[in-house]
Amino acid sequence: MNRKPLLIDTDPGIDDAIALAIILHSKEYDVRLITSTAGNVGIDKTTKNILKLLKFWNLDIPVAKGCARPLVRPEIDASGVHGDSGMDGYDFEEPDERLLLDVPAAVAIHQKIQESPDKVTMMAIGPLTNIALWLRLYPEDKEKVEEFVIMGGSMGRGNSGVLAEYNCHYDPEAAKILFDSGLPVVMMGLDVGLQALVYPEDSAKIKTFGRTGEMIYGLLQRYRGKGLKQGLKMYDACASAYLLKPELFGYVNAYVDVETSGAPPPRQRSRSAKRAPPSPFPGRMRWTPF
Repeated sequence: MNRKPLLIDTDPGIDDAIALAIILHSKEYDVRLITSTAGNVGIDKTTKNILKLLKFWNLDIPVAKGCARPLVRPEIDASGVHGDSGMDGYDFEEPDERLLLDVPAAVAIHQKIQESPDKVTMMAIGPLTNIALWLRLYPEDKEKVEEFVIMGGSMGRGNSGVLAEYNCHYDPEAAKILFDSGLPVVMMGLDVGLQALVYPEDSAKIKTFGRTGEMIYGLLQRYRGKGLKQGLKMYDACASAYLLKPELFGYVNAYVDVETSGAPPPRQRSRSAKRAPPSPFPGRMRWTPF
């Protein structure tokens, strides 16, 4: 069986670690590169977390360090959800930095795409800053991308403001660049992750899955301030699940736009209607079916 080439952009993050545990051990995909982006925590920590995970699994996959902040906005983080390190809950060994490339993420993505004789699949489960820079620097690479799967956006309410999902809220300009690129993007939105819940009994079962199960069990005990009893949402893992079992999901072709100015989308209104105030939540997803 020929394994499909896969490039991953991520910001570990507890749910990122679980998504990586799933996809890095699959027989279907050959992961050629992992790039780090700031998001859940700062770039130094997310890069270190990728290297920690690769050492934990004894995997030799090149890693490239990415952007330390959004394209134009101030940096934020989600350490309140993932802990100060981004992967609190398990005592990892110090990472081996020999896997770290000496080129930035956008350049490394370009190099791996051009090296591949086959079209590549890409998965981004963090803010899309690296992806936006890569698209601006190397637009010719788009022809060699088979499919692009992201965890980001929402069909309904948000988790980083009323209408904004965190990954797109972190860098809405970058998200807009991807959605406007013409690439075949599969969006695993916030609303999908809300249906993928892990409860205490699930966590206890995961703990029996060997060393990796024990590691994930430890992370889950710290995820979202110990909110396991209410069911933990597995957002990023849905992207890995889609790549391996797309039949689990339903989807439609849709036009996606990202609101970056803070203004609501234009709409018809009567003469007596009041003008809606500008939205304070950048990165809001606007969907219009074909």
